[in-house]
Formats: sequence, structure tokens, C-alpha cells
Amino acid sequence: MYKRQIENILRKWMSSKEIMILYGARQVGKTTLVSELLKDFPDSLLINCENTSVAPILESRELGALKTLLGSNKIIALDEAQTLENIGSILKTIYDELPQYKIIATGSSSFELSTQITEPLTGRNLKFSLYPLSVDELRESDGWLQVLENLGELLIYGSYPGVINMEHWQKEKKITELASDYLFKDLLTFEQVKDSASIRKLLKALALQVGSQVSVNELSNLTGLSRPLVEKYLDLLQKCFIIFQLNSFSSNLRNELKKSSKYYFFDNGILNALTGNFNPLPNRTDTGIIWENFIVSEFVKQYNNQGVEANFYFWRTYDGAEIDLIIERNQKIRAFEIKWSSKRKGKLPESFRKKYGVTQLTTIHPQNLHILFE
Repeated sequence: MYKRQIENILRKWMSSKEIMILYGARQVGKTTLVSELLKDFPDSLLINCENTSVAPILESRELGALKTLLGSNKIIALDEAQTLENIGSILKTIYDELPQYKIIATGSSSFELSTQITEPLTGRNLKFSLYPLSVDELRESDGWLQVLENLGELLIYGSYPGVINMEHWQKEKKITELASDYLFKDLLTFEQVKDSASIRKLLKALALQVGSQVSVNELSNLTGLSRPLVEKYLDLLQKCFIIFQLNSFSSNLRNELKKSSKYYFFDNGILNALTGNFNPLPNRTDTGIIWENFIVSEFVKQYNNQGVEANFYFWRTYDGAEIDLIIERNQKIRAFEIKWSSKRKGKLPESFRKKYGVTQLTTIHPQNLHILFE
């Protein structure tokens, strides 16, 4: 079992009154993480909300029944809480009427997709996100050498906890199953999206355009979906923790792209499953693309796991000058070029240097992957 870095942040909030909500895609390890967290708290109770014997009690919001169910425990973890009807109202009732209990709730994207939780819990909750395993988490568990030796595997099969230690043939089957309707089951349920084929077609189109600027009009033409529907699905797929968006970085420099976007996948295995390409690196023509997806997603995971707020962008001008990744934090800018070959060096565009006062462009390649931790 891998120790999740965000556990350290969760522990710091265990004595707070607020409800802690742990979001994440299916199969990223939310239940395992909460179970591990509760081991140090003997007066805790983990409830599987999919259990048909307890769901009616929670959904009733009857105080006597709730107190009987929760007992003398002080910390209550509601796992798969999104399966409960009116989950926001249930959590609000416990928070307001039964303050002796500290509540942790785990849920997949349906917490976000449904509007049940937003308004009832205003000012009463803290949100945290769990993603597939990061390189740093693998390093802490297996050592840096093993991470480097298995880098090709990570680029092809990703880092879902239930996938990473399987054999090749098992990984391919498992990640393909994950990339099916199962991964966006909540979208189909809560948004009543009946045409799952359109969602898969949109995801495949995004997978084939990783690292490129995405045109909503082009996606509309490729998928046969209307522009408003494409925009809606892009938003929902982000809430399902499948993809995330990088906007273009700009101020008022005349020829900067100002309203362009790129989309990346949180997991390389999902990306490759959508394109149907599990070929080893020497047999691929898209190694640079999957390397870019891997690095950008690793930075996002790294900052999230450390509880560090930051904004992620790319930068490009109409005349072709570009920077793959910009990380902005506390009004400081870090610029990165992402290259598979260590022989290819990025060059900081002069217009960017003059405008933003950035003097260094860091090139990330497999030989200096440790930059992720700096």
C-alpha cells in the first residue's frame, strides 16, 4: 500500500469542526486513504453509504436514529457518500444538530455534478482532492531508482493504485475497463447523459490533441455535438477528475493568445486507453506528447498533495513563440519547457522575458525528472 501525501494535510484538519470532503475519481484510493487515516483514532467509525441497511437511516435525518447509528464515536467517515439522496442536507443536519461528531465524507465526481452539496454546506466544509499516485509518492515507497527504471511503464499504463503493480497484460485490461463508462458513471447518472458514445468520442478527440490548443468548434465538428454541448461536457469531464484545463497566460502583450486552452489527462493510462495505444516507447511516434501529459499532470498532483495553491498555464504568441508550462504562485512565475530528449534545449522567448521579468526557462526531460521536487 502506498502512503498518500495528502494524508498529512488531512491530519492537520482532524481537530477542526468543518466537514472534510475528499473528492476523487473512482479507484484512486479514497476508501483506503480514509481507512488508514482512521487507524490512529480509536473513537472513529467508517460507514459504507452503499450499505442498504444504513442508507435509509442517514437519509431520514431523524436525530434519534442518527445518534443510535453513530454511537459514542467522535469521528464519522461516510464513504461513497454521493450515493445518499440529499447528501448535502444530511451532512448539514449532522453538522448543525449533532456537533459532537467530526464528519469526513468521501465521494466521486457526483458530489460536484449534483447540486445537493453546494448550498447546504456553505461555510461548513473543507474540500480536498485525491488523484492517481504521484511520482513523489512512488519515490517515497519504492525508491527513486525503481521509479526511474519503471518510467516507461508509468508513461504507458499510468499510476492508478490498483493498476501499478500488475503485470503488463493485466494493466492493459484493467486500465481499459477503467477508461470505459465506469470512469464517468456519475456523469451518466447525475447529468442523465444517455449517449455515452458521444462522451467517449469527445474524450478520444481530446486524447489525440493533448499538448495542442483545443478548438471547441473543431471538437464539435469531430464529435457531431453542438458547441454548447461540447462546452458542457468539457466542464463535466473536469468535474469527473478525468481531464483538467490549462488556459493561456497573458496580460496585455499585443500578440499573445488570450483565450486559448489545452486539456490534459490526470492519468497517462487513461489517455493511452482512449487512443488504444499501449505500445512500448520505442515503437511510438507520440512519446513527446505522452511525456508532456505526464509532466504537466505530475506538477498538478504535486502541488495538490502539498496543499500549495498555484495557477497553471501555457503561453504562446501568434507568431509561434511558446512556453509549455507556466506555474504562477504568489506573483512569482516559473517557466518550463518539456522535452523527451535531453539534447533538445528550450529557449526563453525574448518577448516573455522582457514583459514578465522571467530570466530562466527550465527544460524537463527524463534525465532531470528530479526537478519535480524542487
